[in-house]
Amino acid sequence: MDLARPVRMAIWAPVALGAGSIVYYSLQAEPPPALTGVLTIAGLLAVLACWKAAPARPLLWSILMLAAFAAFGFSRTQHHTLSQDTVFVEDSGRARSVEGWIEAVQNRNGRERIILRVASLDGMDRPPERIRFYARRGEFGPGEGVSARVVLTPPRRPAVPGGYDPAFAAWFSGLGGTGYAIAPLATAEVSGDRWRRLLARWRWQMAEHIRERAAPETSGIAAALITGDRSGIPPDQAEALRVAGLGHILAISGLHMSLFAGGLFFVARAMGAAIPAFARKYDPRIPAALIALTGALLYLILSGASVSTQRAFVMVSVVLLGVLLKRRAISLQSIALAATIILILQPQSILAPGFQMSFAAASALVAAFDLWRRRETHVRQKGTIDRFVGFWGTLSISSLVAGSATAAYAAFHFNRIAVYGLAANLAAMPVFSLVVMPAGALALALAPFGLDGPALAVMSRGLIWVVWIADGVASWPGSLAPAASAPGAVLALYAFGFVLLVAASGLARRIGAVAMIAAYAAWFVHEPPDAFISEEGVVLARFEGEAGAGWASTDRRRARFATSVFLEQAGEPVRPGRDGIECDPRGCAGRAQGLAITASESGETLGEDCAVSDIVVLKAFASPVERAACEARLVDLGELQDGGSIALWLQDGRIIRESQVEARRGRRIWTVSGSGG
Repeated sequence: MDLARPVRMAIWAPVALGAGSIVYYSLQAEPPPALTGVLTIAGLLAVLACWKAAPARPLLWSILMLAAFAAFGFSRTQHHTLSQDTVFVEDSGRARSVEGWIEAVQNRNGRERIILRVASLDGMDRPPERIRFYARRGEFGPGEGVSARVVLTPPRRPAVPGGYDPAFAAWFSGLGGTGYAIAPLATAEVSGDRWRRLLARWRWQMAEHIRERAAPETSGIAAALITGDRSGIPPDQAEALRVAGLGHILAISGLHMSLFAGGLFFVARAMGAAIPAFARKYDPRIPAALIALTGALLYLILSGASVSTQRAFVMVSVVLLGVLLKRRAISLQSIALAATIILILQPQSILAPGFQMSFAAASALVAAFDLWRRRETHVRQKGTIDRFVGFWGTLSISSLVAGSATAAYAAFHFNRIAVYGLAANLAAMPVFSLVVMPAGALALALAPFGLDGPALAVMSRGLIWVVWIADGVASWPGSLAPAASAPGAVLALYAFGFVLLVAASGLARRIGAVAMIAAYAAWFVHEPPDAFISEEGVVLARFEGEAGAGWASTDRRRARFATSVFLEQAGEPVRPGRDGIECDPRGCAGRAQGLAITASESGETLGEDCAVSDIVVLKAFASPVERAACEARLVDLGELQDGGSIALWLQDGRIIRESQVEARRGRRIWTVSGSGG
């Protein structure tokens, strides 16, 4: 693995950049900005000092180069993070008057949720850039100025230790608060953002137009594929697609962008090649690439330019620029260039599931194609049957390679595995690729002339087939397998091994395979927590009942979201019961792993609870004297409010490990500014 070669270094540069970003985000406290600058300069100076020695000492020079890229990635990530300067609202508990314009409408479990670009917010001289709240929208749509009375809270911390952090995502999206409106929206005069508002209104009108003209069964999906607006997709339909392993079609990403731009490219190239005089004088691929690049840019704008769509646009643009420069378009170098651009512009993407899965799939497919191309010895098949078999064979291998490359990332982030995803993709993706997306692109081109009806009808027929496949596969027994979460170090080890496997050669590639196997082994032996205490003081554990030890909760009405997230991360997506728990008006008690656990409603019986229990969860504040006198592990409301929920590992009648939300998060800029920080 000769990293000193510029071509090889270009592949490994984004790996080093990403490593620097991950190190920054993994820290428990914000490092001094001056220190990161010094490290970057030191890395560059070390590279320059060894420049002349590079031919004689390629390994040393390669290590210094990678260290310099990592230092730059660390510094760039900190600069980008601190430059966001997002404003979070305070949790006042009262309704506030807000004015702004509707940026988007979301569908959350059948309820409409408004994303509002804020012009003014009661009580804040400097309001956040945007807020999100549930409301009765009425006739208002994106782009329109509205006023509302809303109850807002800052973005919440993770529901469980090590879980998804809403405050982190909000920091980079400018989302300053979430909540709900207490009255219908009203008209308001809001100035500024003219072009953004026109674009938002155009996207919404286009989505409404598609939902009206497409088949009712799939009109919401059709609008989502063309405009990125998913507010019209029924929740049960979206869930069926996810369970069947087809949920990726709902997010405009590399697949959609490549199908859209690729379709434009091949149509334009075919039209150019059909004109002999033009084809003899010019390369039809050049104007075709320009047309496809322009179309991809328009698709980016129309779809709302989300982070995943921006990432897809960068990847497609790199491929099309390769065509314009008459270089090999699809290669590990082009994928590495796309990753480098994204990591410089949006370094937080390194932690996003979409970034990890899209680049894993793309790089695995390129590596598999290179391997197949080097070993190909047969003559290309020309018969109709042979071409049909070749098409399905290529599709099967591509689905298998891409699915295998992304399976670990999907299981790690979403705690579930679509068992029959390969079968669903083999049945649905040919129709999606050859019918749905081409018809959607044609409908978009014909919409200004009012001639998009037939194209939308064809698109709808294809989507009906896709949804039918999803419903059928989702109904199969065991279609969704739970997967327990693993420490972040396990995913890092897997990713390191994966990069070596697809980008290296020889011994390094074998080391990568060993690293991936080791990551799977570590994941397999990792023990999830045995008990959970929510911020509200609800205890969830494997309480010992008449039917054995099973998950049970001291309160099934409160903290339902937190307990469901915990069970998903534990690989146990079950509904907790009450077996093994005895309750009265003063609280609940039970035994788990040989420990007596009590959840007390007040401090009236604290002394008695501490005497007979090993763990006492008090839904009130305990005084320092009471805490000192309690021989049990006492968790009171103050500790939960300050530190968040707690996960416990229990064994043989003792607590062997604890993990709390704020201890896992550390003190970072998005935690200090957000809720619970």
